[in-house]
Amino acid sequence: MIFEATPAIIGHRGYGSGDPTPPGSDTPVAENTLASLLAAVAAGASWVEIDVTRTADDDLVLRHDPTTPEGDYVVDLAAPACGLPRLAEIFDALPPEIAVDVDVKTVLEDAVDAPSRRTGALLLPLLKREARRRRLLVTSFDPALLTFLRDELPGVPLGLLTWLRFPLWQAVPAAAGLGFDAVAVHTGSCGLDHPDTRLRPLEHCVDVAHKAGLETVVWCPTAEAAPVYAAAGFDAMVVNDVAGVVAAL
Repeated sequence: MIFEATPAIIGHRGYGSGDPTPPGSDTPVAENTLASLLAAVAAGASWVEIDVTRTADDDLVLRHDPTTPEGDYVVDLAAPACGLPRLAEIFDALPPEIAVDVDVKTVLEDAVDAPSRRTGALLLPLLKREARRRRLLVTSFDPALLTFLRDELPGVPLGLLTWLRFPLWQAVPAAAGLGFDAVAVHTGSCGLDHPDTRLRPLEHCVDVAHKAGLETVVWCPTAEAAPVYAAAGFDAMVVNDVAGVVAAL
C-alpha cells in the first residue's frame, strides 16, 4: 500500500506549479524548492511531488523543464551553475515524516551516455538511502527508467505517468503489464474535461486498475472537480491548489 489515507493530496511541485503565492503572504514561492514543499504541507498536503533531472557533473537537481529559467539546458550545466536546488540537499532538509513523489525527468543524453551516468543510475543510491527514512513513490513518463529501478530498488513503489489525454484503456494495462505499483494519469485522460464516448465510466476504470494491483493517481484536478475523482476511487491527487482541494474534500 502506497497511500495510507485516500485520497492522498500531493502538492504539485510543492505548493503548485507557476510559483503561486500562499494565503497571507505577498511573496510567491518558487516551485520545486524547499519553501514550496513546506508550504504545501502547511496547507494540508500529505505528500509532495518534485521533479528531478540530471546535470553535466552527474548531480541531480529539482527542475520540471529540461531548461533553466534562463533557457540553458540543465544537462549541459554543472549543478552549481544551474542555481537549482540539489536533490540530496532537499532530502536532507525535508522532515522525514513528509512523503515524497519523485517525478524523474530523463534526458535525451540518457539514450547514449554510459549506463553509470544515466539519470536512473545516478538516482539509485539516493533513493536507497532515502527509502530508509521516508515514504517514497517514484514516477516517470519513461518506462525504461522505471523498469531499471524496479530491478534495482525492490520495495520502493513505482508509478507510470501518462501524457495528457493518454487513453485509460491503454494506461492501466501498460502499468500493470510492466509490473509497476501505480498508474498516474492527467485529468485529460479521464473524460471530464474532454468527453470521450469510447471511455468506460471512470469508476470502472479505477476499479479495473485496483483489481490489477495498481494504485491510481490523477494529476492536476481543480478543487471543483476533486470530489468527482474522489468518488471514482482515485487513491491520490497531484494538485496545484492544495488548500482548495483539501477544503473541497
